[in-house]
Amino acid sequence: MSAAQYPWPDSCEAALSLTFDDGMPSHLDRAVPILGDHNLKGTFYINPRGDDWQKNIEPWRAVVHAGHEVGNHTVNHPCSWAFKEARDGGLEKMTLADIEQEIAEGKRRIGEAIPGQSGFTFCYPCYHAHIGEGPTRQSYVPVVASYHTAARGKGDEANHPVTADLHHLYSIPVERKAAWEMIGLVEDAVAKHRWVILTFHGIHAGHLSVAEVDFIGLCQHLGRNKKRIWTAPVITVSNRIRSWRLENEK
Repeated sequence: MSAAQYPWPDSCEAALSLTFDDGMPSHLDRAVPILGDHNLKGTFYINPRGDDWQKNIEPWRAVVHAGHEVGNHTVNHPCSWAFKEARDGGLEKMTLADIEQEIAEGKRRIGEAIPGQSGFTFCYPCYHAHIGEGPTRQSYVPVVASYHTAARGKGDEANHPVTADLHHLYSIPVERKAAWEMIGLVEDAVAKHRWVILTFHGIHAGHLSVAEVDFIGLCQHLGRNKKRIWTAPVITVSNRIRSWRLENEK
């Protein structure tokens, strides 16, 4: 198939979204300026938690005004208790009503604090998309779908525009990867005409970090190859795919 048979704009052969989890200081201090240096836009998933959540969101208004997306990562970032040493406080003990409260309130707070966004997407904390365990385990993807037009999970592949579940998109974590490794993931998606989503946490700081020099190397490659690789926020790519699918159904 030629690139023209895919939803990517102009002569681009694939799509890429750079996503950043947990609203970390290095995203504001390093990621946003580096993206700006290369005229690239990303998606930043934040948790508007605590009594001072409004103050904590304030710096992210400028991020949205610069053309990036700020998305919903729930209020309190609930994960499976398999990450802990005790069977408490995890998704296993939550109900669908509990997780819906997390999703709805996170969306409300971000929408209230940053009213300039016409829409934004969701990111599953710890990549987990279930509540309960064993016989009570069930997906909360349908709950997410009732609040957001798209959501990002985790996977080992880039997303095919025809078959991808827009409410549980695959993303590839890239912590501790070198620039050439990340570029390789992108170029593999280009060869397949797919949408690859890369997930970052810390940029040269914090946990699950990527070195600043490697992040710059990736951005330089993307900047040099804008005619082949469409780099855009998750909301932008998902909206384009949705419209393209509807058009092809006619």
